[in-house]
Amino acid sequence: MLIFLAIILLVLLPSPWNVVGFVVVLPIWVLELMAWNRTMKNRRKVVGTQTMIGREAVVTAPCRPRGQVRIDGEIWEAICDAGATTGDVVRIARVDGLTLLVEPATGRNGGKPAPSGGA
Repeated sequence: MLIFLAIILLVLLPSPWNVVGFVVVLPIWVLELMAWNRTMKNRRKVVGTQTMIGREAVVTAPCRPRGQVRIDGEIWEAICDAGATTGDVVRIARVDGLTLLVEPATGRNGGKPAPSGGA
């Protein structure tokens, strides 16, 4: 953003103030660019199927044991050994290729409460 200001100052201000404005704004722009780069490096990457592990999905086709679930508007093949009917909420335990291995979101989870899913 500041590089645009530097170019505008270079074009619009009379000489020698155009060069002074450009030289003053240019290092500030470089600092802004370095700060932006630093914040982007520290962000967690949120890509790939492994990011779905632990999230909840809704069963769209009965899983006995094979079926389908919907997560983030996408329909995935799923395997649920415990079985799940249409409309049940399941938790993604593992990803095997393009198949999700799911388990019921409530029930046999070691007594732990189901994590809140978003809203």
